Amino acid sequence: MLSFTESPVREDLYPITLTRQVADVRVGILTIREKWQLSGLDPGKPVDPSIIPNRRFFLAMDSEGYAAAANRDDLCLRLRYPWDIPSCNARAISEDLELMEPYMTRIEWPAHVRVTGSSGMVFVEKGAVLEHCYINVTGGPVHIAEGATIMEGAMLRGPVSIGKGATVKMGAAIYASTIGPGCVVGGEIRHSMLLGNSNKAHEGYLGDAVLGEWCNLGAGTSCSNIRNTGSGVRVWHMKSGTYRDAGLKCGLIMGDHSRCSIHTSFNTGTVVGVSANLFQPGRLTPKFIPSFSWGMDGTDRYQLDKAIRDISNWMGFKGTGPDDDMIRTLTEIYNQRL
Repeated sequence: MLSFTESPVREDLYPITLTRQVADVRVGILTIREKWQLSGLDPGKPVDPSIIPNRRFFLAMDSEGYAAAANRDDLCLRLRYPWDIPSCNARAISEDLELMEPYMTRIEWPAHVRVTGSSGMVFVEKGAVLEHCYINVTGGPVHIAEGATIMEGAMLRGPVSIGKGATVKMGAAIYASTIGPGCVVGGEIRHSMLLGNSNKAHEGYLGDAVLGEWCNLGAGTSCSNIRNTGSGVRVWHMKSGTYRDAGLKCGLIMGDHSRCSIHTSFNTGTVVGVSANLFQPGRLTPKFIPSFSWGMDGTDRYQLDKAIRDISNWMGFKGTGPDDDMIRTLTEIYNQRL
């Protein structure tokens, strides 16, 4: 039975992996676990979930063995820090489509959709709804999953994946990004990953960012991803309690169930933990906001019972709620002050 090692990079990927295993991180269209499941392969021993496998990796593993394939950096991407997710994402979208295409039911898009580039690079699954929108695949493929809705005037420039049941609102501009299942998005989104069921439903900019599940960005929220000086971005590393270099661009990194009020302005490379409720718009956020923060400064705590009540309210908007395992995980994070 397919199993994964307890990856040594899990703590390096906080806050994204505070609430999930590394194998359940989405990179491209699929989570790492889903890529393995789709391959149908099982090496017979636990595999490293920080390796982002693709078709070439699986072919090499089938012929050379898992250990040989895992040692070849030319075959696959690897995760170490949360800011690696956006940098790997564009390539992973294309690689996931190679895995998914044999099992995908594709449909023709309506005549009112304007497509620029090769039609073979547009992957629309059965049950997707496309209004009068624009799709450009000259830079990479565009994937629109079952049940997704693309409203009038939306602009998608590949590589882009819109997940199952997600909604792209009128006039949105999305490029080199993954909008995970159940998300609702608007405004401008570039080079970002929304893992699932999160909302950035209004105007504002999100770039080089990672949002966990069940996050909500208030109307007009924008997130800086590059410094005014043009110099490198240093990002808070939760495991070590120090800043690490994240390259020239890094935007917001937000853990599950965190939310912000309207017109929030996120500083370059801001890290937000799990279940933070952020307000006080009108100034840039601190570079690090701990889990269960109430307000921007990280000094007041979101009381656990109220946080779980509010999480239930937000999840209820999409017809679900927290299960016992989720509540147990959130309680552990709260008690350990992670």
